[in-house]
Amino acid sequence: MKEEKEIREGYYEGERSLFGSHDLKIYDTVFGEGESPLKESSDLYLENVIFGWKYPLWYCRNVEVVHSTWQEMARAGIWYTEHLKMRDTVIQAPKNFRRVRDAHLTEVALPNAEETFWNCDDVHMNRVTANGDYFAMNSSHMVIDGLRLTGNYSFDGCKDVEIRNSHLLSKDAFWNSENITVYDSFISGEYLGWNAKNLTLINCTIESLQGLCYIDNLVMKNCKLLHTTLAFEYSTVDAQIDSSIDSVLNPTSGSISAPEIKELILEKDKIDPSKTTIICQDS
Repeated sequence: MKEEKEIREGYYEGERSLFGSHDLKIYDTVFGEGESPLKESSDLYLENVIFGWKYPLWYCRNVEVVHSTWQEMARAGIWYTEHLKMRDTVIQAPKNFRRVRDAHLTEVALPNAEETFWNCDDVHMNRVTANGDYFAMNSSHMVIDGLRLTGNYSFDGCKDVEIRNSHLLSKDAFWNSENITVYDSFISGEYLGWNAKNLTLINCTIESLQGLCYIDNLVMKNCKLLHTTLAFEYSTVDAQIDSSIDSVLNPTSGSISAPEIKELILEKDKIDPSKTTIICQDS
């Protein structure tokens, strides 16, 4: 059997202070100035731990983190790590989570989430809050419930993502993405979803200037479009909208159903209007 070691109320400084640790439980401990304190470690349990400096968990495996804190200078904190569980934790530093695989986060706050969750795979988030641009770029196989995100350019290049019960304030969200499904959520931001493939929105409320354009296979069911203008340009679309739409511009093909479309722009020199069916229930 593996022998588990414990550290309680410790304080560490200096580079690689606990490099290569394994089968270790750490409680009520502070890692002060000094890079990479737990680099190349495995089978860790961290509770009430404070990281004050850069690169604390690089190339780690099998890590559980509870009630812990990444301070502002603990930048680039979790890279190249796999099999991570984290709950009730605050990560104040930016550029966390790069090329991480199999991560489960519950009740985690990321007040400075700039460039966070890049190139990650198999990520589960439950009741996470994040504030920062370029969140979750090029990540895949994400399952998200209860995300509160403020930050532009989110989910750029992502693949195979499911989002539920979330609130996203994000310009240019889901650009260049593939196989994204969003349920029961609110999304506000200009240019939503451009260049996406297989974007599905179900029971969502959306506000967007020139949103939902240049999309290959956009599906919308029971959605509301609030103050959304110049929507669907050059998109193939199957949209069932429960609110009026301010304006629609040059969809490529498909079907759009709404109580009212206040302005419908179909330019024959740019698209073939006969390829899109428009249904306005109130007309």
